[in-house]
Amino acid sequence: MTFSIPFLNKTPTVAILRLTGTIAAGGRGQLNDQTLAPYIEKAFSKGKPAAVALVINSPGGSPVQSSLIAARIRRLADDKKLPVLAFVEDVAASGGYWLAVSADEIWVDPGSIIGSIGVISAGFGAPAFLERQGLERRVYTAGKSKSTLDPFRPENPEDVGRLKTILDQLHNVFINHVKTRRGTKLSDEQDLFSGEFWTGQRAVELGLVDGIGHLVPLMKDRFGDKVRFRSYDVKRNILTRLGTSMVQDAFTGIEERAQFARFGL
Repeated sequence: MTFSIPFLNKTPTVAILRLTGTIAAGGRGQLNDQTLAPYIEKAFSKGKPAAVALVINSPGGSPVQSSLIAARIRRLADDKKLPVLAFVEDVAASGGYWLAVSADEIWVDPGSIIGSIGVISAGFGAPAFLERQGLERRVYTAGKSKSTLDPFRPENPEDVGRLKTILDQLHNVFINHVKTRRGTKLSDEQDLFSGEFWTGQRAVELGLVDGIGHLVPLMKDRFGDKVRFRSYDVKRNILTRLGTSMVQDAFTGIEERAQFARFGL
């Protein structure tokens, strides 16, 4: 007579954490550490998963939020001693790639867009428009740099120089993060940190990702055909679903659409 002991024959479960959208502090429907924290914690803790899979589709955004989210993922992965695998859909660029690099392995579709390891600051200047309209900008400050990069005043070379210094510092943080996580996997055949981006197969050749593969077949191959999946998707606020913040959501959607459009998506 044989006995089946349930807890010794437990079917492995993979926790799926979907990271879709731009990365920004406080935006509805956008990725940030405060919003994602409870979902990340559950993905690593609930039901003792065999692994955590990150499904990423993000063109990037805030460097700080990218760093905070990635740090939380790594902290929990190390604490729970769980493997983390990233699966890229359309794009993991800029901050989206920052998130992907937090995984132990990165898998992509041949058509995925990968890279854009750089930092950008963009805005508009309107001093000539104000002058044509007969409008005068009046600003009073305590501290000579308090009105740095005022879009309604002519561009100041000193302001631009300070901004470029900050961007270079953030870029170095990004580069160090990628080198620390990818190590000797990275190719030295071309500059990977110029802000350029590549399709999935080329990203494999450059060592930015580990291979071509999709979540379900790869997880079945690794954990068996009976592997189960438990998803942790960020739920939209009920007021947002009812349209209470339609104007704000519309602007957020336009901004996000512009971010994806940079990569032809």
